[in-house]
Order: sequence, then structure tokens, then C-alpha cells
Amino acid sequence: MGIAKTDLATLNNLPASARVGIVGVPPLQVIHAISGKTIFDLDEPIVRQNIEETILYLPRVYCAILRTVMLNSMHLDLDVIVIDVGAGKCDAALHVAAILCDRLDIPVIQTRNNDDLDFGTPLCDSRMNLVEKITAICTGVQHPQPHIRHASCHPTAGFWGVPPRDFSILKLFPDTTHVFGWTRCMENKTPDNWELETLVNPDIPTIFFSQSFCAKTAMAKHLASRHSRGLFLDSDVTAGSSTRAKIQAFLELSGVTHASC
Repeated sequence: MGIAKTDLATLNNLPASARVGIVGVPPLQVIHAISGKTIFDLDEPIVRQNIEETILYLPRVYCAILRTVMLNSMHLDLDVIVIDVGAGKCDAALHVAAILCDRLDIPVIQTRNNDDLDFGTPLCDSRMNLVEKITAICTGVQHPQPHIRHASCHPTAGFWGVPPRDFSILKLFPDTTHVFGWTRCMENKTPDNWELETLVNPDIPTIFFSQSFCAKTAMAKHLASRHSRGLFLDSDVTAGSSTRAKIQAFLELSGVTHASC
């Protein structure tokens, strides 16, 4: 199932002024249907409210990303929400979708992104500030076109995992960082692509990152243990000084400088 015909009809009939919330990477047919509408990526921190408000609906052992989805959905004035509840997101997204459907007076549409058309990963392998790079990858989810081609750079470090809720940790990486994991799947527009998600470069020091309480934590830890120059790292809502220190120490001990190489 990509999306039910009735749900796709709902999206196609939205007015031009509609405000659409998305979670995960919706199928291309959904992105085409909502093109031109105001799109909110509910995975990202948008509203300035205390995330602890979500404890009324979700336990704290849910990852900070899904708790952010709940917080945004509670406070944004949306006309419809589209959530990927398939393997390209996570099982917990299905639970969040059910809760939102029960709590909100707007359609909450479930999708399962099974797209397998490869769009490539030029941004992941490019020379670019890592905050700007992953921001561009996340923004690209809202458009059906591939990213503009970028030349691949020689990598000096790797970042494997999901986009962190706290982007400030990305400032610690050099511009010559290559991106792997589910973030790479995002750019390729194939979130349910296991082979691509588990791809690593064994020759560069790589931080394997996951949000605390995310199911992907298991694979991040496993891949890090199999990598000769890997470090497993998880972080909850915000990254504290200990997390930053671990990243800095790992990169410095690996001979990686923050400046572009």
C-alpha cells in the first residue's frame, strides 16, 4: 500500500491555501498531490512549546522526533497530516498516527512509502557544511525533483543515522563529512531501502548516531561495533556537553580537523 485512492483524492482536492503536515518521507504520488501547498515537516522542531506537554499522549520512552511530531500537531493549524507508517519510518509512527487521528479534527492519512526509483545521493557525498547539507536533504523531501548534482568530495569523516533533532551537533563535523544511514535514504527518496541504509565506508572515522529510544539504535550500535573506526552515539531531545565532547574527542583522536580539508 502506498496510499488509498480515497486518501489520494482528499489530497488532490485540497485548496491551494491548505496547510499540510508530513511525517517521514511520503511517497512521490503524495508529494505531487500536495505540491504548491504550504508544507510543514512535523519531524522538525517548529513550535516553541515545551516538549513535556506530549507526556499526556506519548510516553517519554518514545524518541524525541515522534514527540516533536505530536507537539507540532497539537499547536499548528493544519488542514491534513500525512504520516508514513511503513518500514521506511517505524512501527511507533503507526501508533502516533492512531493517537493523532483520535485527538485531532482533521484527516490523518497513513501511507507506506515503497518507492524504489533511485534519485541518487549527491548531497550526501558533497563538500558542504553538514548543517546546511542535512537541512537541504530534509527540505528535499517536500519536492518530487532530485537534488541538483554536486561533485563528490574526498571524505574525511562519516555521519551515519537519522537527522538529529538537535542540529547543533552537526556543527562539530568537517565539511568533508559523507552522510550515511536513513538520512541517505531520505535524499534518495527511498526510505525503505535496507541496503542503502546499512551502507558504510570502512575507511573513514564514522559516528553512528540515533535518537534515544529509536529502534534504529540497535543497528547503529551494531554497525559501530563492526567498524574499525566507528563510534556509537545516541542523544535525546537536546545534545548536552557530554555528547559534544564525545564527538569532538573522537574526531580529534581520529585525526579529523573541523576545518574543510
